[in-house]
Amino acid sequence: MEKNAESANESTSIFIQKNSAAIRIWHWLTFLIVISLIVIVFMASIALDLRKNIPVVQNVLKEKGVVITSEQAWAVSHTYDDKMWDIHKLLGFALTFLFLSRIVIEMTQPKEERMKFRFEKALQAHQKPRGDKKELTHYLIVKISYSVFYLLLFLMATTGLIIAFGSELGLSGPVRHSIKEVHGFFQYLIYAFVICHLTGVILADIGNSNGIISGMINGGKK
Repeated sequence: MEKNAESANESTSIFIQKNSAAIRIWHWLTFLIVISLIVIVFMASIALDLRKNIPVVQNVLKEKGVVITSEQAWAVSHTYDDKMWDIHKLLGFALTFLFLSRIVIEMTQPKEERMKFRFEKALQAHQKPRGDKKELTHYLIVKISYSVFYLLLFLMATTGLIIAFGSELGLSGPVRHSIKEVHGFFQYLIYAFVICHLTGVILADIGNSNGIISGMINGGKK
């Protein structure tokens, strides 16, 4: 009985974790940056679609008595499109800085609050004959998904920097275009993660894991 209780307490302790101020600040800043990137991409790709805006610019100027060619209208539309992507670039730099700061935070966290320690502890508990296997498996899957997210952040930051400084690096147009395609692919994977993460957190918070959201605000259970 004592061994069963000890095993149960060990499994339960894994799920009761504190969130340091550095982690909480990082989490919400990253959330704001990613949401801002989603909005910017949406506006640049849909609201400011160059092909759709060319006839709009021509019609507006025509009403004012000015007739311009499609090439001239494209130049006007492209100016606003460039401004949106400049904002996207700045947000990308901010996200790169946050990724690097997350590495520093992880290295300076107390041992018991580091992702590696928590993952290894859960893995060890999962390998034992006793314990809540279902909860431990779910916990491990969540931690693995976070690792995938950090990998995607690294790939996004790397490809984004290559795109931003492609000319300085001497990369040809086709190479930069290919990297841009890869960058966009990783971008949508991150958006998918954010949607899954938000859905999972909300369902968990209103289910058996009440306090997840508030824990990322006030630090979690002691």
